[in-house]
Amino acid sequence: MIPAINLMRGVTGSVASAGLATVALTFAFTGSVLAQSASTGTPSVLPRSDFQFSGTVGRTILDSDPPQFPQPVQAPQGAPNVVLILLDDAGYGQFATFGGGIASPTMDALAAEGLRFTRFHTTALCSPTRAALMTGRNHHSVAAGVIAETATGYEGYTAILPRNAGTVAEVLRQNGYMTAWIGKNHNTPTWEASAAGPFDRWANGLGFDYFYGFNAGDMNHFNPILYENRNLVPTSDDPDYYLTTDLADHAVDWVRKVKTIAPDRPFFLYVAPGATHSPHQVPEQWIEPYRGKFDAGWDAYREQAFARQKELGVIPAEAELTARSDGLPAWDTLNADQKRLYARMMEIFAGYGANVDHEMGRVVEAVKALPGAENTIFIYIAGDNGSSAEGGIEGSVNENLFFNGFPESWQENLKVIDELGGPKHYNHFPSAWAHAMNTPFQWTKQVASHFGGTRNPMIVSWPARITEGGGVRSQFLHTIDIVPTLYDLIGITPPAELNGVPQKPIEGISFAHVLDDAGAEGRHKVQYFEMAGARGIYEDGWMASAMAFAPWNPIHTGYDVDKQEWELYNIDEDFTQAHDLAAENPEKLRQMQDLWWAEAARHNVLPLDWRAVERLNSEEMGRPSLAGDATSFTYYPGQVALPNDAAPRILNRSWTLTADIDVPESGAHGMIATHGGLVGGYGLYLRDSRPTFVYNYLALERHTITAPDPLSAGKAELQVDFAYHGAAGEFGKPATVTLKVNGSEVAKGELPKTIPIQISLGEGFDVGEDVGSAVDFTYTPPFAFTGAIEQVKVDLR
Repeated sequence: MIPAINLMRGVTGSVASAGLATVALTFAFTGSVLAQSASTGTPSVLPRSDFQFSGTVGRTILDSDPPQFPQPVQAPQGAPNVVLILLDDAGYGQFATFGGGIASPTMDALAAEGLRFTRFHTTALCSPTRAALMTGRNHHSVAAGVIAETATGYEGYTAILPRNAGTVAEVLRQNGYMTAWIGKNHNTPTWEASAAGPFDRWANGLGFDYFYGFNAGDMNHFNPILYENRNLVPTSDDPDYYLTTDLADHAVDWVRKVKTIAPDRPFFLYVAPGATHSPHQVPEQWIEPYRGKFDAGWDAYREQAFARQKELGVIPAEAELTARSDGLPAWDTLNADQKRLYARMMEIFAGYGANVDHEMGRVVEAVKALPGAENTIFIYIAGDNGSSAEGGIEGSVNENLFFNGFPESWQENLKVIDELGGPKHYNHFPSAWAHAMNTPFQWTKQVASHFGGTRNPMIVSWPARITEGGGVRSQFLHTIDIVPTLYDLIGITPPAELNGVPQKPIEGISFAHVLDDAGAEGRHKVQYFEMAGARGIYEDGWMASAMAFAPWNPIHTGYDVDKQEWELYNIDEDFTQAHDLAAENPEKLRQMQDLWWAEAARHNVLPLDWRAVERLNSEEMGRPSLAGDATSFTYYPGQVALPNDAAPRILNRSWTLTADIDVPESGAHGMIATHGGLVGGYGLYLRDSRPTFVYNYLALERHTITAPDPLSAGKAELQVDFAYHGAAGEFGKPATVTLKVNGSEVAKGELPKTIPIQISLGEGFDVGEDVGSAVDFTYTPPFAFTGAIEQVKVDLR
């Protein structure tokens, strides 16, 4: 396959046309499949044909050939196990293994016995990187140009993984592997993530025999909403529960179990913890070792990390530290209170990162304790993109404010400094710390034009094969290269047809040849980058970059693609993108720009769309809804964890919620209906039989409206009438909330503001209990209702 793909790269790099490139790619892929089928023996069409008895069948067993029972599919001879670990929102200069200030003993150990890759690239955003990682195709090629929460109706942006781009898990599963996905799944369309399915794009439908994790971009680490396969996991009653530990426990349990049952079958274990994505939450004992470690600030951190990186050899000796990105403040311009708050936020983040590496270490050690463990490929990728600047210039205690377009102030955040890292806040450090985590590069997550958003550490260990412990590899690689490399190493033919669907070509290129040879030539010659208007193009050691918007700014206006400024770097000589050569090489820049447009046309990148938070509004974007045009919804007890995009769309409009309940003689308490949780939402519940409605306005204000008298025993109709004061198309306007019992008004309140765009992050609608985080701090989930609920009806107006 490798020579054929190289031929294709040569065609595109020289310019041909998008059409010619496609033809060349198709031809190359077809030829490679035939060649590999002959050499490896794995079929190019999956699934294999159904069993047919090949002997003679007579009238009875006495005159028939002996039976030949169909045998399970066997993996290729000597096929290795694969453990793929993908951390979240982590930067190049974050962990100690690559010069950072956060301890990473698991990475250290794997790097000491394996290889560190210093030019590995992602897409600058989570779901797109994960889609590319699973399929071996570019993110726009598999409809993952953005996260599902901002999907639009263009081919590269629907968030619906196409069937002609099968996942590595599905291919390995049909070639004899046991497969499991533990942790974050952010590749199921949000409108398909409810109990109604469809389930073909849940983890089990993407080739994984087992799934334990969450279907969202991030998750509360103390009160998560989790699924085991397709079943909601009950809320834990362990007071010390912590998500990353739980995920590691399930990864260890699964791998031990399946290798005990089927010791001769290899496994593919994909572990994707939510760390170090926001919220930055971790038990205090992990934070304490970092107390005072970051008091010198982000500028000093960058200098220190840069020096360590040179000592470790993960950047060249001649590399230069880039300047602080435009718009970020110098540490010494801050006052004492700002420094105290921001240093504390970084201490929390460091403890958070140290914890996830520790928990991944438990998984690695469990695998290494299994028989035959030396034949295991460990791939540890520290980040699906660079570190995140979404906490804003002043940091955040509720990242949902960012996604609703609101800034935060350090003065307000300082008031809760002693609670940060715990269950009360969805905190995120300031943007300048994210930039420091991406040392030595410019910019951060979301910025696809520069390496701060797209270059991540990768470590590969394979005790049975890699003998150069502690080696460094500097070939240019991309996320899409993982799949073809695994196929190459295992001896798998990329199927030309999978489950009856002809497959589009693998767009990545195997780097198996560099495992044994540090000086081997890199084969990935051309790679485009794009995210929300930020653009980049790599070709043979050159990188052209066009920055769009600062990632801490949720409002994107004034973009003009024809006036976007481009920069040009010779990254063979300038590892960090420190010297812009655009003015000196206008012809080279023009060639690179033309190549970007050609690659964009080939891979469904067009049309460019730079909009930001407004794309989070599903109704405005026209994303599908399982409810269609319905305006009345009736729910029953047991309806819980209904995702936002499958729940009634209540923002910026009037609505009523009516609950028919039965109160026992002893009284009742508990949640009747809730939508959202810690970072925004509402809840209708009884406390000592008194009806209470809470509206959580993005954790800034929690408005509570309570009936003066408790309900009598027996049946009652409770109603919340939410009268929105804005006109159609007006966002976040005030509202009047009226609470009624059996048709009579019992309480009323005014909401000066309402949530405009995103009600919550990863939490939806529940009836009869709260399966996620609490909407206020007066109760502890699940806060199950102790009476009876006949039904809950929501009517939109």
